Order: sequence, then structure tokens, then C-alpha cells
Amino acid sequence: MSKAKSQKSLDKWTKEKWRTASGKKSSKTGEVYAPAKTIAKLKSTVAGRKKLAAANAKKKAATKKGKQHAKHGLHKGKKR
Repeated sequence: MSKAKSQKSLDKWTKEKWRTASGKKSSKTGEVYAPAKTIAKLKSTVAGRKKLAAANAKKKAATKKGKQHAKHGLHKGKKR
């Protein structure tokens, strides 16, 4: 029996290596988690570094307010 589209997507998501930009725990740094490939791509350009910094700022602000999740926009527009 083949898997549903949503299950295939979950399998792919699970296999990705997720991390923060610094490689340290998000609970210590307040950084966003993203796939390692996405972080590498963002860190390679000035615009990407600005986008990552903005996402981290939004994450830190949300965490400070006691929220677990933050709409930081790093995954916006991705095909899923």
C-alpha cells in the first residue's frame, strides 16, 4: 500500500537535519530551528543573514512573551 501525500511529506520532514544557526540549543540562544540546508543557504548571502536575524528576533520576542511558537516567516512560500 502506498503512502498518502501527507505521510510522504512527514517522512521527508523527519529525515531532514534540523538545527539552529549557531548549532546550540534554541532554549539557550532563542534562535529558530530550520533545516540545515536552509540555514546554510541563508547564511551564504547578506539578504539571507538579515532574514535569519529578523526571524531570530521574532522568535526571541515571542519566547519572552511566553509563547512556544513564533511566526518568523522562514518557511513562508515553501512548497509543501
